[in-house]
Amino acid sequence: MRSMKRLIVAAAVAATTVSCGDVVRMGKSPVYLVIESLQAVRGGSSGAELSSTLYSDVLTLVTTPAPCTPDAPCPTIFADSGQAVMRISLKDLGQGVTPSSPSLNNEVTINRYRVSYRRADGRHTPGVDVPYGFDGATTGTVPTNAAASFGFELVRHVAKMEPPLVQLSFSSTIIATIADITFYGRDQVGNEISATGSILVEFGNFGDE
Repeated sequence: MRSMKRLIVAAAVAATTVSCGDVVRMGKSPVYLVIESLQAVRGGSSGAELSSTLYSDVLTLVTTPAPCTPDAPCPTIFADSGQAVMRISLKDLGQGVTPSSPSLNNEVTINRYRVSYRRADGRHTPGVDVPYGFDGATTGTVPTNAAASFGFELVRHVAKMEPPLVQLSFSSTIIATIADITFYGRDQVGNEISATGSILVEFGNFGDE
């Protein structure tokens, strides 16, 4: 009977340890980041609206300004941009009659991000199956009482000049990927915070406007 009790206690301690570990991995800050939406817009497309799926054109034929014309368009490469809308939420919501509320110390300042690409078929070697991942910078603060919007570069110019995207310029092949974007920041007392979102990105030589 004692052995059984010891096993039950040990199991309870282990379960508690796992739970605490999950909290620790989320960081020491009393708040966490929530990505409300993640959208993108195709570069070089005038009047294009943000979308939850990005059709990234690896080569765009530009007809203006001169010397570019409809009869002699200029092959051009554009970067693609993304936009994330984020807010913060407290880890400890308090009691029903006395709910907690965030303070100015809980505001989160975003200062950088990381983009990486993967494919659903498991082939995700950078420079072979998908573009190389990269780090970028964007700065803004998520307030305590509202969401904040952040613009960032989702697909770089150079990615369209390197394998495997450069081969798509003269091909009908389309490469479908999932882009994972992780945003990094700190609250106002220095606790590090991060959040990751994903968006579908399809690469190809699509029709131009």
